[in-house]
Amino acid sequence: MPSIRVCVVGCGYWGKNLVRAFWSLGNLYGISDVEKETVSGLSQMYPGVKTFVDFGEVLADPAIDAVVLATPAESHYSYAMKALEAGKHLFVEKPLALDWQDGAEMTAKANEFGRILMVGHLLQYHPAVVRLKELVRAGTLGRIEYIYSNRLSMGKIRREENALWSFAPHDFSVILSLIGHPPLQVAATGGAYLQPNIADVTMSNLLFDRGTRAHVFVSWLHPYKEQRLVVIGSKQMAVFEDSRQDRKLMLFNKQIELKGANLEAMKPLGVQVEIDDTEPLYLECAHFAECVATGSQPRTPGEEGVQVLKVLQACQMSLQLNGEPVQVAPHHPKVMAL
Repeated sequence: MPSIRVCVVGCGYWGKNLVRAFWSLGNLYGISDVEKETVSGLSQMYPGVKTFVDFGEVLADPAIDAVVLATPAESHYSYAMKALEAGKHLFVEKPLALDWQDGAEMTAKANEFGRILMVGHLLQYHPAVVRLKELVRAGTLGRIEYIYSNRLSMGKIRREENALWSFAPHDFSVILSLIGHPPLQVAATGGAYLQPNIADVTMSNLLFDRGTRAHVFVSWLHPYKEQRLVVIGSKQMAVFEDSRQDRKLMLFNKQIELKGANLEAMKPLGVQVEIDDTEPLYLECAHFAECVATGSQPRTPGEEGVQVLKVLQACQMSLQLNGEPVQVAPHHPKVMAL
């Protein structure tokens, strides 16, 4: 792997996984967290890694090539701008920021300083999603007509963000890349049952041009885990089910016959699509290291993160308006490509 030196800032629930991944790649130089006990515990697991409590010390260390931000989302903008101004390359966990205009500033700053800015939209690095995008690009599914995604679990319940902001960024990122452009408008509904004003369940409906639609159902208040993405094309249908141990990506035929005056759908036959079993997080972190080393554009650059933020913010506004349709802010012309 490229010999870049990374410092992971924020080593909590998800940050510790990034620490593990960059350690396995041989790129972990340092770790930083406001909790001294967290840093102390991880330093014993990863001997020789430098430890920091103060973020300013991270920025001042000339040996650090890149900062990986896994801090709470509300800190992403301020931390990212400081890191970029200090000349560090940057990996930011989702969401990129809490406002798309902040994300656009971060992206402009990265471009100004000639630094890599990559967003942690993990599903884009999942071998099943990579293969699915190849099938769509090759025309195997035909024109995409409808997509739906369910991301459900009885999982970690957050206080700082709702289920929409916690779960849906991954699905929005994949859906936008499959369709190739952002939606025209969205409508979202949901409910807060465990904490006031923090939605535990949301349903987001996305309308694209030419009648293509998608919906994303997310919940951390669900009796079982489900991570399923279904893509309906004019020729074939695909199902990506990450919660399965095997047969994660399946292709189904789509045969509709006219019998008399009625249309009859034949029972679809499924075929397994073979995919690599490498851990997506490892692939994501390796991709970032490669981009920093070579200066190449990441698969999920800052511009892509901004487009996802625009959809998130429009859905959040619709959620607050009890499902009223909301227009999505105009998109950047360079972003949405498979």
